[in-house]
Amino acid sequence: MDINAETLQTLYDQGIELLMNIVPSIIYAILIFIVGKIIINKIINSMKAVIAKREPDPSLTNFLMSLTSALLYVLLFLTIAFVLGIPVTSFVAILGAAGLAIGLALQGSLANFAGGVLILLFKPFKVDDVIEAKGHLGVVESIDILYTKMKTFDNKDIIIPNGALANSDLINMSNKPTRRSEIKVGVAYGTDLKKTRKIMLDVFAQDKRIHQDPEPVVFFTNFGDSSLDLVARIWSDAADLWPVYFDNMERIKEAFEENNIEIPFPQRDINHYYPDGKQEA
Repeated sequence: MDINAETLQTLYDQGIELLMNIVPSIIYAILIFIVGKIIINKIINSMKAVIAKREPDPSLTNFLMSLTSALLYVLLFLTIAFVLGIPVTSFVAILGAAGLAIGLALQGSLANFAGGVLILLFKPFKVDDVIEAKGHLGVVESIDILYTKMKTFDNKDIIIPNGALANSDLINMSNKPTRRSEIKVGVAYGTDLKKTRKIMLDVFAQDKRIHQDPEPVVFFTNFGDSSLDLVARIWSDAADLWPVYFDNMERIKEAFEENNIEIPFPQRDINHYYPDGKQEA
C-alpha cells in the first residue's frame, strides 16, 4: 500500500506530539526515582544510627532496615506510576490481588515470617544464647526472618522454622546470670549422714566459683535399694555451671575415699531353699 506525503506528515506530527507528552513524564519519573533513592538511603542511614544506639541486636536492626526500605520503595514506585499516568487505584488493586494469591501459596512462609517478627520484637532469646527448643539443645547462631539457626555442642547445625519456634515452649539457659547445679550421690546404709553432709559442704567451700548467697545445701532425699540418696544444690555463674558440676563431682568422690565413706553399688541377696535338705555340689 502506497503512503502519500500527507499521511507521512500526519504520522510524523502525531509521533512528535506523543513524544512531547511522554518524554517529560519519563524524565520526571527518572528524576523522582533518583531523588527518591537518595532520600530513602538518607532515611535508612539515619534510622540505622538511631536504632544502633538504642538497640544493639543486629538481627532486629537488619530486619527493621529491610522492612522500612521495602515500604519506602513501594511508596516511591507508586509515586512514579502516578507521574506516568498509570491509575494508582488499579495498580494497588493488582498488587492486592497478587499479594492475596502469593499469601495463599506461601502460608507456611508467612507463618515463619510472623514468628520471626515476634521473636525479634519480644526477644525470648538472642544470638549466642543457649536454648533448648523443639527437642534440640544448642547455641543460637543467627535469627533470620524465616528461620533460626542453632549449633549443638557436638558441632551440628540445627535450623528451626520461626513459626514453630514462636508457638512452642523453649528453655533459655543464658537469660539469667546465675544457675543452680544439682549433684546427686548415694552412700551405703549405716553411713553417718551428718558427717557426709559436712564433707560435701567442705568440698564446696573450697571452690570460689560457688556462691555463698544462696549458700550450698545438702539434703537426704531417698531410701534407695542399695543406698541412702542425697542431693546437693549449689549456685554459680551461668558460665561456670558445667565446670563447677564436673569438678565437684570428682572432688566429692576423692573426699569420700579419704574419709572412708562408701559409695555402694547395687546388690542382691540370693537364698536357695531345698525341700529335701541341702543338695550335694
